[in-house]
Amino acid sequence: MHGDRTRAQETSRPSRRQFLKTAAAVVAAGVPLARAQPTTDRKYRTALIGSGWWGMNILNEAIAAGESQVVALCDVDQRQLDSAGQRVTEKTGERPKIYKDYRELLEKEKPEIVIVATPDHWHPLQSIAAVQAGAHVYVEKPVGHTIGEGRAMVKVARETNRIVQAGTHRRVSPHNVSAMKFLKDGNAGDIGMVRCFVHYGGGRERPLPNSEVPAGLDWDMWCGPAPLRPFNTKIHPKGFRHFLDYANGQLGDWGIHWLDQVLWWTEEKFPRRVLGTGGRHIAGEPVNDGEVQTSDAPDSMVVGYEFESFTCTWEHRRFAGNNAEKHSIGCYFYGTRGTLHLGWRDGWTFYPVRGRQSVIHEDPQLNEPDHQNIKELWADFLSSIRTGKPPVCDIEIAHRSTNMSLLGMLSYKLGRSIEWDGDNERILADDEANTLLTRNYRGDWQYPTV
Repeated sequence: MHGDRTRAQETSRPSRRQFLKTAAAVVAAGVPLARAQPTTDRKYRTALIGSGWWGMNILNEAIAAGESQVVALCDVDQRQLDSAGQRVTEKTGERPKIYKDYRELLEKEKPEIVIVATPDHWHPLQSIAAVQAGAHVYVEKPVGHTIGEGRAMVKVARETNRIVQAGTHRRVSPHNVSAMKFLKDGNAGDIGMVRCFVHYGGGRERPLPNSEVPAGLDWDMWCGPAPLRPFNTKIHPKGFRHFLDYANGQLGDWGIHWLDQVLWWTEEKFPRRVLGTGGRHIAGEPVNDGEVQTSDAPDSMVVGYEFESFTCTWEHRRFAGNNAEKHSIGCYFYGTRGTLHLGWRDGWTFYPVRGRQSVIHEDPQLNEPDHQNIKELWADFLSSIRTGKPPVCDIEIAHRSTNMSLLGMLSYKLGRSIEWDGDNERILADDEANTLLTRNYRGDWQYPTV
């Protein structure tokens, strides 16, 4: 990649005007820039549900924005709570209240803003409860584990007139914004195909013995509405993404980011037909025998999405990570004038069809830690709360992008293609497939209804 950057820098002068046009897209698109000082003395009573690694990334940006008073933290893992509480106190000089049950937090603290950064299977219930309690919500992606949950989240947000922003922060990343403008201005020509992908290294997965639940962790509450599996450190902390009881694998994790870029670019709101295929060809068959466990999400997948005017594909693998391919993550937009690769830490690069034309490249502008743009997305969230205007990553937008991932997994589980009626959010002529749009909740937990 470094070689391509050098070439772009050396040969881009003939396209300088065009390059500057795309680089200015952040301002043109109205994306909020990070503020050094808050725009108001108003401080919203803010609570965090899910105080792990990523939840604290979000909360740190909320504190830095200067418009939040952190009144409470909630987590079922006391170890995470203690660490988070200490860090908040160090940053703000105030000690937030600590809760293990989000329902008690909402009832007692009456927060105005709630950040939901728990595992995927908890996003719907906690977001809906927070909105119904009067709070605006910043919920991490994907917004739900099933399509019906996402629709319920949209419905409640509209009924309560609350702002619900999803954490698809690439919608405000400067290089993503300028790449979208470049594409929408027609600089890549007519685009007939988009390829989205994430390729990481890995290998065969060895089962890990189950263990006693650590002191301070309420494992029954961690599982919540999802199935109660034996505790295993492969699942918590951080490993839940690859256990299908709690998430939807690499497609549900990374896929939503890049498939969201596709929906951002196109005027079409959903695909007509979806076919997902894959397996655990390298990781091996999943194991959960009561003594040991492995994950059970596919280690490789290919999903085809048929739209009216173009074809989109998703692919991932969790093995064979190497330098055989120029880029390991992102999406390629294939157009009649050239191909644009939209990436993460490598920005975007346009490769023209004509060899005499210059390669155009833009570096990313990402924040630490973890190379993200939460700061900009949080600024947009606050602006939406003040003005009532929809946020950049409104819950309806995030619901559609989440659906892209969920439909791919649904087809994979069925072992056949599906025809999607996106207007009514039903699968045509397939009763078995439609049963997978929702799922049964465990115990007394109630699935949200539309």
